[in-house]
This record gives sequence, structure tokens and C-alpha cells, in this order.
Amino acid sequence: MSGLPESLDLASLAAQRRAGLTPTALARAVLERISGYPDEAVWIHLVPEAEVMDAARALEARGPDGLPLYGVPFAVKDNIDVAGLPTTAACPDFAYVPKETAPAVQALLDAGALLIGKTNLDQFATGLVGVRSPYGVCLNAIDPCYVPGGSSAGSGVAVAAGLVSFALGTDTAGSGRIPAAFNNVVGLKPTRGLLSARGVVPACRSLDCVSVFAATCADAVAVLDVMAVYDPADAFARPAPPVQSAARSGPQELRIGVPRPDQLAFFGNPETPLLFEEAVARLAGLGAEPVEIDFGPFAETAALLYGGPWVAERHAAIRDFFDARPDALHPVTREIIAGAARYSATDAFAAQYRLAELRRAVEPVWQAIDVLATPTAGTIYTIAQVLDDPIRLNTNLGFYTNFMNLLDLCAVAVPSGRQGDGLPFGITLSAPAFRDRALLALAGRYHAATGLTLGAGETRLPPADDPSTGSAPHGAGGDRIPIAVCGAHMSGMPLNAELTGRGGALVHQCLTAPLYRFYALPGGPPDRPGLVRAVSGGAAIAVEVWSLPAAGLGSLVAAVPPPLAIGTVELETGERVKGFLCEAHAAAGAHDITEYGSWRTFLAAEAGGGSAAGFR
Repeated sequence: MSGLPESLDLASLAAQRRAGLTPTALARAVLERISGYPDEAVWIHLVPEAEVMDAARALEARGPDGLPLYGVPFAVKDNIDVAGLPTTAACPDFAYVPKETAPAVQALLDAGALLIGKTNLDQFATGLVGVRSPYGVCLNAIDPCYVPGGSSAGSGVAVAAGLVSFALGTDTAGSGRIPAAFNNVVGLKPTRGLLSARGVVPACRSLDCVSVFAATCADAVAVLDVMAVYDPADAFARPAPPVQSAARSGPQELRIGVPRPDQLAFFGNPETPLLFEEAVARLAGLGAEPVEIDFGPFAETAALLYGGPWVAERHAAIRDFFDARPDALHPVTREIIAGAARYSATDAFAAQYRLAELRRAVEPVWQAIDVLATPTAGTIYTIAQVLDDPIRLNTNLGFYTNFMNLLDLCAVAVPSGRQGDGLPFGITLSAPAFRDRALLALAGRYHAATGLTLGAGETRLPPADDPSTGSAPHGAGGDRIPIAVCGAHMSGMPLNAELTGRGGALVHQCLTAPLYRFYALPGGPPDRPGLVRAVSGGAAIAVEVWSLPAAGLGSLVAAVPPPLAIGTVELETGERVKGFLCEAHAAAGAHDITEYGSWRTFLAAEAGGGSAAGFR
């Protein structure tokens, strides 16, 4: 067995697992790495070693079947509940021990992920800097003189430092994206309501999102697929709509919106303007069309979040505690939340009216573009600079992040380049709600094109033409073969281990050409669909394209039970790949579910939920 890889991204762990790495060996090595890491302020609470090892042994005894995150170590921001562990929100006097685990975390545990601990944060998730915690300042994984970003500081650093494979944060104003940019990792801010926020200490409850930090976009997809389950018990959860077909006709070149040069802000940093220019050029090199847009309404919306009455929602979240114990709060946090007293109910309504006007103002922008690209942050500050001017510099960091949830966008912060001193620079790709997976696919291709190392280490993300990245646009190359899956083999589904166990890697999500009928087949478990090429009346069906080593595909074909078979599937792009099809005779007595357009959508509808849509 090889040693523990420097990067704990899922592809590296899969390679080590094939070489003999077990969950118990991995857990033991991760705990040793954490004990030797020089910054204890990453964590507020570590799961006791005996409990981690017991959980690893239980996973090992069960085996990987049906567990898409089998043995994968992860961390949780300490404003998210885990039964039996304290939830502090970085305020010791506020701490409590919940009896129930937040559904987002429970979904990961049920998928075989191994919880390592709870991470440090800006107190009550109020801040983008990562220095407002009585548990100490969590140090930036790239340069300890600089802020780690917040509020999900510990989660971003834990992934960048290779202490865990992925981590959960929360994101109201940028807390799941700024730490990603400052620590050279991926930060997914999902569509508001896509992931359950039950069991999360609210910041602004109407805007809060559970977010994901990962080394790669492919890893973020794998985590999202496990957690994206509609939670009707969460009053702010929203079922995703069915997969949609193309919304515009003509050439389907991706249109990337970029702010006009005079509307960009870099706050005196001489290097980041050029890095953003390079990012736009790189997107164009991937086949996207840059389109200049009026960023004014986005910037004005961003200013509303901290410069308007939404700060009163932060007070509402902890009103009883704040009013009784204001002395228990960090001084900067107390000053910000106390500002709620400046606003009246009339102010709140006036701000809602202005927000409605700004939402209407950006609607034409989304008719002209598919994705918006901005810097994640215009600059980065040292810890000393932020401590000297905590509120103004924090506001600068939110210039490109604060508008996202108010305008109902999903977003991915992705590494983009390095300053001359080695500090990381990232961009954020955003799109309207429920386009999360399509956005991650684009971000994955972009990330691969940068050639950057992962996190704070030296492990390089393979180039975009290597399908093992899970980011390649097609998936052919070497001895690997692309295969389209549409049912129980998809990410997070019961048979996904049949792909990952054969060295499979997710390439991208897309639609088939509009040539197929889709059926729920009898039998099971697991429940399975059947994709049948139609003589007429076909539709586009959502699929995932994976790549498999030739040998792995051969053994998969041999194991496919009738009436399923491996045939040729035509994608919306016109590309033809191998994929799961169903013998036509088996569809005669099956339930036609073509109208759902997706196996996930059908399953969610059966359970009262939904799934995500792509750009088009």
C-alpha cells in the first residue's frame, strides 16, 4: 500500500484504495496528519479518536457497496449541528449540544463519509475575514500572514492543507467562496434552498446556504449529489425543477458575462487586474464568448446586504442571546449586529422594494449571458491590516459576493492563478438558480485548464484532456472510454460504486439528443430506469458521462443484467458514446417517465422533491 497522498481529493483516494488503503488506515493517517499540523485554530472540536476509528471500522466491516463517499474524511463548520458534539458558532457562551444531526451532514454520513471534526469560523458567521473568533485566528494555508477568509475559515484551510477531503461551510454573503479563493480550493455556493439548512445556526435565515469546500469541482459534484435532497421540514428549502431543454435557439456557444472595466474593483492591488484579464482569456480559450455587462445593479444589490436592513435579520437569529449577553460576543461582531437598531420596519420594506427593482434590472442581463464571471475577491489582506481596519476591509471583500443570494444565483469559486508572491487568486462563476451542476462542469474544465496545484500542496490537477479529472468536456483519451449513465449508476446512487470501484471518473452532466423514451422498470432493488431510442416522439434525457479504463468497461459490460445493455447513446452535442440502453420489449409493461426528463427528478417527484437544471 502506498502512503497517504498529499492531496485527499477523491481521485487520489480512489487510487490509494485500489492499492489497498482501507478506511481504518486512512482514518489513522488523517488523525496523525492533523496532530502534526501546526495550526490548532483550524478546529473548534475534533471527534474523539476512538469514535473516529470505531466509525472507520464499522465502514470497513460493511464494505463500499452503496456508499459513494466510502471512508472519505470530512469536516463541518461549527455552526452546523452534529448530534453529541457541541455547536458553538464560535461563541463559547452560546454553545449547546444538539440531539439531532443536521440533515445535510446526516446525508454524508449515510453515504459513508467519515466525520473528523468541527471547524473554526468568524463568530456567528458574521465576517469574510476569518479573524473574529475567540478560538484563535485560523491561519491561511498558503501564507500565514494573510487572512484565511471567512466566515468558513477552518473549513477552507482544512481542505487546502489536506487534513480532510472536503468540508461544509455556510454562505450568506460570501463565507463559502472567500476562504476558497484565499486558500486555493473550490467553493460551491449552491442554489438557496437546494441543500437543507435545518440544524444550522442562522445568520440571515432567508439567505443562508450550506456550502461545500473541495479540492476539485468533481469532488464538489460528488458531495452535492449526496446532499441535494429536498427537505420539506426546512421552511426555506425549495425543490429543484425538472431538467429543462434548450431555452434559446441558434448557436449554443456559452456566453460569459464580465463587468465593464470601469466597474471592476481591485482595491489598490496591482496584480489582480491582470490575473482577471488572464482568466477571461482562458474562458475564451475554452470556447466561451465574453460579453461585457452592466455590473451596476449587481454592485448596488451587494451594498444592500450590509448597508441595509438585512443586518436586522442577523439580530433576529440570536436576539434572545444577544439582548441578554452582548458582552459574550466578539467586539466587531457585536458592533455589526447592534447596527440592526438603526433600521425600522419601514426601512425593511423600502429595501425589499429596491431589491425587487434591482432583480428586474438584471433580468435582461441573463437574456444576454449564460454565466457571470467575476473575481472572487479583488484583493487579499494581511491579518494585521484587517485587525487595524476590520469593517471597511471586510466590506471590500464582499464586493463580488454579497449580491449572490439576494439575486437568487448559484456560484462556484474556482482557483485561477497566483500573484508574484505566491498568493492565490480565484474567480467566481455564477448563474441563475438550479444550474449548479452545469456550473460545476464548466468550473471543472476551467480549473483543469489553469494547471494549478491543489490547495497548499504540490499535487497538480490533471489537464483538461485527461478524463481522470472528472472535468474533461468529452472523456476520451488514453485507454479510457466514456460511458453515459442515466439511473442507479449516477453519482450518489446505489450502483455508483460499480463505476468508482472500476476506476471510473465523472466527466460531466448533460442531456441526450431528443431521441429517447424513458421508463421506470419493474423489479429491484435498486430501482432502475430504461432508456429506449424512440421511433418518434423522443425527448432529451439527463445523463452523466463517466470515463472508465477499457478493462473496467469490459468487466462492467459483462455484469450488466438484462433487459439492460451497453449500446450507443447520442448526446445533445451530437457526440455518440457508449451508454446504458434498455431492450425495447421490456418497455412494453413499464411506467413511461419521459416527461420527467431525469431519473433524479422522477425519484424526487415520487418522494415529493426535485433535481437540478443545467444552463439551458
